[in-house]
Amino acid sequence: MRRRTAAASLATAMLALTAALLPATEAAAAPADKNAVLSDWTQTGATSYNAFFAARADRGAWSSYGFDWSTDHCTTSPDNPFGFPFANACVRHDFGYRNYKAAGTFDAHKSRLDDAFHADLKRVCATYSGLKKTSCDATAWTYYQAVDKLG
Repeated sequence: MRRRTAAASLATAMLALTAALLPATEAAAAPADKNAVLSDWTQTGATSYNAFFAARADRGAWSSYGFDWSTDHCTTSPDNPFGFPFANACVRHDFGYRNYKAAGTFDAHKSRLDDAFHADLKRVCATYSGLKKTSCDATAWTYYQAVDKLG
């Protein structure tokens, strides 16, 4: 009988321990907070760019974060100046601007957002060579300067 009581006590203790650890395990598996996700998607690297567009393709999975996915692409500038496809760079730039403004932390992040925009534009230009690349780089620089000074 004593052995059965000890086994029951051990089982009860194990259940209590499992219950105590379960919320911590669920918390560890929870998605990162909104600011961390926003930061991850607005860095200068290609990994950040790719992660943003993967998430944008599956916005429903991120609906609980309340992100503003709206865009006007390159605003009043052409989305494809001289045939260079800059629209996606503008989409990600809009995302960063809109969401950091909504968070009230835009000023602290504007410079990085503009740098990420320029990096995205340069990735487009890297697909060209010769005079076409030179022209693309110059156009990218002009777009970057516009957001840096006026954005």
